[in-house]
Amino acid sequence: MSVRSVVFADNCMLRLTVLGDAAARAGVSVSGDAEVTGITADSREVQPGYVFAAIPGNTADGARFIPQAIEKGASAILCARASEAFVPKGIARIAADNPRLALALMASAYYTPQPAHIVAITGTDGKTSTAEFIRQLWEHQGKKAATLGTLGVRSDHLAEPLAFPNTTPDPVVLHRILQKLARAGIDHVALEASSHGLDQYRLDGLTPEAAVFTTFGSDHGDYHPTPTDYFTAKARLFSELLPPGARAVLSDSIEKAPHLPASERNHLLELCRRERRHIVITYGPHGHALQLLSAVPNAKGIEIHIVLWGREWRGTLPLYGSFQVMNALAAIGAVAREENELDTLLDALPHLKGVPGRMEKAGVTKAGAPVFVDYAHTAQALGKALEALRPHTAGRLHVVFGCGGDRDRAKRPEMGRVACGLADVVTVTDDNPRSEDPAAIRREILASCPDAYETGDRTQAIREAIGRLGAKDVLVIAGKGHETTQTIGQDVRPHDDAAVVRDILK
Repeated sequence: MSVRSVVFADNCMLRLTVLGDAAARAGVSVSGDAEVTGITADSREVQPGYVFAAIPGNTADGARFIPQAIEKGASAILCARASEAFVPKGIARIAADNPRLALALMASAYYTPQPAHIVAITGTDGKTSTAEFIRQLWEHQGKKAATLGTLGVRSDHLAEPLAFPNTTPDPVVLHRILQKLARAGIDHVALEASSHGLDQYRLDGLTPEAAVFTTFGSDHGDYHPTPTDYFTAKARLFSELLPPGARAVLSDSIEKAPHLPASERNHLLELCRRERRHIVITYGPHGHALQLLSAVPNAKGIEIHIVLWGREWRGTLPLYGSFQVMNALAAIGAVAREENELDTLLDALPHLKGVPGRMEKAGVTKAGAPVFVDYAHTAQALGKALEALRPHTAGRLHVVFGCGGDRDRAKRPEMGRVACGLADVVTVTDDNPRSEDPAAIRREILASCPDAYETGDRTQAIREAIGRLGAKDVLVIAGKGHETTQTIGQDVRPHDDAAVVRDILK
């Protein structure tokens, strides 16, 4: 299926005062009134009757674009209360203590109806697969469902997927999409909640019936000053968005997250149990509700033994990687509202399918060596991918990976250490170097992995790695997963790891 950008036509009108009331929690005051025909934070999208949100950004202040928005017909301007931006007479002004929050709440009020059943998933790794498994479980129950996140919008009930540039889109795009899904009769949605999206109030206005916290590791150090800041951003999903009494599905791995002080980990549990009175569901080897007793790799996937609310089940998941078992358990915790739903959910487990670029088996060499493609782009995720494939490897375990430019530099040597510690043969190549010198990025990785092969051109690196495979070897190409482009400088060129593998194996 082709992928297209999100484009919607706004087709309803509300009074500005109504939207102002909906955003009261953001400390809003409205001067003037108008009929609102749409909302946007992008001055290029303004049409007559729109509210233009002049949001202060990291690189530019939206207030600079107020004249352009008014020229295009904006009827109201949303800005920070302390902003000195000039709003001409005759144009309504919405002053907010927290303009980002106000934008999200106004978008939620404007773009209705929305799906009644929403599950939000946060965590360093596993968000996309967990969301997809939730969607598949809902579909197995006969419900129309969709996922929203890194892969865009995925649903069996849309003519084609919808794509957008971030894991968590801006609140206007998010609520427009949810409105479109509801109008299409899709009433169950699993969406990814990134730390950036939570920190920037992109998901506010949602009322999830359940929330999942998958894992916590080192990532996004270029945005969050400390691991505690990173964790706090993710915890907003539970402290502010998930309503009291709703289901909080937590991985037992969070209680032992090495990058986080114990006080923070314990605070999340206390927050959910005591302050918010959530129904806490823990899952994993030490889970209280959903316990993994064993996971044994075999030729068809993973043979698992689990206990769900006291009920034992054995079967095979047609997936690779023990972490996928954790994602499947998280999905069950998010979906199962009643004990009598367990039969249907357990029936679905042997039919779960992975998502593109997540431990995807892209091909097999003539000698019989499998080649996998995985999105692992953090040290923790890379480690999990390699550990997951080791039991399937009778010979040597190979990995090809790089690190993105203009992103967290601290994880580069860390990923090098993980690769050299867990793989037998390592090839360091380019990921998306963006504006950085690709060779400099590779040097930072190789500093902790000096015995690795180094090939800058990613396609050539994959070709060489496949050429080194023996009959009993396994290769994983990590870092880009589902992505279909590679950014080098200002050049965005086509590149799909899985497609490259299939082409080489021909």
